[in-house]
Amino acid sequence: MKTNIGSIDRILRIIVGLVLLAMVPNMPWSGMVAGLPQGLWGWIGVVPLVTALMGWCPAYSLLGIKTCKTRTAT
Repeated sequence: MKTNIGSIDRILRIIVGLVLLAMVPNMPWSGMVAGLPQGLWGWIGVVPLVTALMGWCPAYSLLGIKTCKTRTAT
């Protein structure tokens, strides 16, 4: 797996993942946020965190997207 996620992309993924994980209920009650159970938002938040930590996104690979800088030989 080659890295296909740049540093800005990683930072944004970490922020989004943490925000989604924060939506997991910490209180004794549970509820719905935007029509989805709060616990589901937590699981969705794991995806951007894992891809940011790995530096590789499978969707980017399939679509041929690369947000990291490539080094050129000099």
